[in-house]
Amino acid sequence: MIVKQDLDAGLAIYAASQDRSHGRKNKEIPHPYRGEFQRDRDRIIHSSSFRRLVYKTQVFVNHEGDLYRTRLTHSLEVAQIARTIASSLRLNEQLAEAICLAHDLGHTPFGHAGQDALNKAMKIYGGFEHNLQSLRVVETLEKRYVDFDGLNLCFETKEGILKHCSKRNAIKLGKLGDRFLKSEQPSLEAQLSNLADEMAYNNHDVDDGIRAGLLEIDDLCAIPLFGESYNEVQAHYKSLDAREQARETVRRMINLVVTDLLLTTTELLSEFKPESIDEVRSLPQPLVSFSSNMLFQHRELKQFLQKALYQHPRVMEMTERASLIVNGLFELYFSDITVMPKEHEARASSWGEEIGDSGRARAVADYIAGMTDRYALSAYRNLIDAKLEV
Repeated sequence: MIVKQDLDAGLAIYAASQDRSHGRKNKEIPHPYRGEFQRDRDRIIHSSSFRRLVYKTQVFVNHEGDLYRTRLTHSLEVAQIARTIASSLRLNEQLAEAICLAHDLGHTPFGHAGQDALNKAMKIYGGFEHNLQSLRVVETLEKRYVDFDGLNLCFETKEGILKHCSKRNAIKLGKLGDRFLKSEQPSLEAQLSNLADEMAYNNHDVDDGIRAGLLEIDDLCAIPLFGESYNEVQAHYKSLDAREQARETVRRMINLVVTDLLLTTTELLSEFKPESIDEVRSLPQPLVSFSSNMLFQHRELKQFLQKALYQHPRVMEMTERASLIVNGLFELYFSDITVMPKEHEARASSWGEEIGDSGRARAVADYIAGMTDRYALSAYRNLIDAKLEV
């Protein structure tokens, strides 16, 4: 006899509960021994979009080195941080993990450079938002089930995936877009997943930036969040080499920000005393938060990385080439949809007939957004410029 666990046992009263979930768009028979949020996580992991993240840029292009982070490794690291926080706060770990694993499914090749380029190309056709694209992936674009398009995830999982959304697009999303129109909050699991993403992004980009030789330790030490931890490491571990000191510093930084978030969030929960997830959503502010001091330090680090790393000449050179590739492919595919694989050609043709140029453009954007870095580069070389180097 298979015994199904009570996956809501031990959760706080304000945590997301599968028994009180808003459910799935398409009704399904409950699984005999897996919970609903666990099923969501499993579907995400088995999706084609998730597998492609291994060849999508975080900051450094995939071919630059085997040790730099990709969207896949980033998503796994975000999920690990979120699960730690969720467990400590008695929130739903499996929901938090599912959100984190899916949050970058809609990211384009070449990181933010690719996203900005595709958004510019799509400007007159409704624009491109990578959070909204992640939602499109799990609702429409994944094709794994005979009974429905997408992954048919629970409302709570999709709520967490959609971290940001313009009001123009929120209007089209029904219940899922209501919080952006009413200035309401998402679940605590969604809130912590959002901050776990920021924590992983900032701290691990420091690690990769040092490894790549683009960030100098002396410059980083001027940033208190890094400098204080680095000084502690030097004081306690004088025999470590520079690389080991940097690695230990990043580890301590992550511990600092996670601990601060846990303490601050616990204080806010005690202050507001929400008695249900609905009360969490109706509050005027998110409850998962850093202290004001840590928020300042975290933003200071983010601003430093923006100038020193993301705008570094080596990164900017790749950014320019990424824009060239994405723009070139968009113009080519939009002008001649027959160049795309048959499945995408058919979608562009159908949507173009139903909606017009905006439908045709959206199908092209979906195709490009789903590409890995190396696939996009290969397509550009085969179709436009065989001599392009990256």
